[in-house]
Amino acid sequence: MAKLGKRTRAAREAFAGKVDVSVEEAVALIKANANAKFDETIEIAMNLGVDTRHADQMVRGVIGLPNGTGKSMRVAVFARGPKADEAKAAGADIIGAEDLMETIQGGTIDFDRCIATPDMMPIVGRLGKVLGPRNLMPNPKVGTVTMDVKAAVEAAKGGEVQFKAEKGGVVHAGVGKASFDEAKLVENIRAFVSAVAKAKPAGAKGAYMQKIALSSTMGPGVTVNVDNAAAE
Repeated sequence: MAKLGKRTRAAREAFAGKVDVSVEEAVALIKANANAKFDETIEIAMNLGVDTRHADQMVRGVIGLPNGTGKSMRVAVFARGPKADEAKAAGADIIGAEDLMETIQGGTIDFDRCIATPDMMPIVGRLGKVLGPRNLMPNPKVGTVTMDVKAAVEAAKGGEVQFKAEKGGVVHAGVGKASFDEAKLVENIRAFVSAVAKAKPAGAKGAYMQKIALSSTMGPGVTVNVDNAAAE
C-alpha cells in the first residue's frame, strides 16, 4: 500500500466520523482542510433515484450560482455575421463555423462551454459524438442554442453551471472555490441542490435525492444530510 502524505493523513483524521452533516459543517470542514498549493474547487456530487437509460428520467438543467464559480470559463460560439460580432463583444473566447467544427474534429477542445445559434446546428450536429460525452453539446433546454448570444455568453462567464445526470444517476458540479467565504459557498450549494430538486423528472420513482457529498479538489469527501441541503 502506498504511504499517505502528512496532509492526506491529517485530512482523513479530521473527516473521521463525519457523516450526514449539515451543509454549514461540511463547508467549514472542507475549507479547513483544503490546503493544496492552489485554490481548490469545492465540488458536489448528488446520487439521484433515476435511471438515465429512460428518457423520462433524465435530469438536466442550468443554474446561475448566486456567487459565481470562481472559475474562468472559456466559451466557444458557433455563429456567423452579426451574431459572431455579438459573441465577440460579449467576451466569447472562440468563434467560428465550419472552421471551428474542423478544429474540434481534429481533437482540439479548448473551451468549457459551447453555444450555438439555431442556424449553426446542422454543423454542430456532426460533433455530437465528440461534444456529447463531455457535456458540451449545445442544447436549447439549457439555453446554449439561442439567438440571444450576448446573454448566453455573459451567463456562462458569470458563473452559470450546467448539470446532467450521468450513468448511475449521479450529478456532479463545481460550486465555488476554497477561497470563498463559508456563507457564499453555503448559498451556492443550496442554490444548486434546489435547482436539481426542481429538475426532478416525471418518471422518477421513490426517493429522488438519495445522497449528497461535498469535497475539495484534493481532499476527502463528506456526506451531507439531504433534508438539510434541500432546506430553502
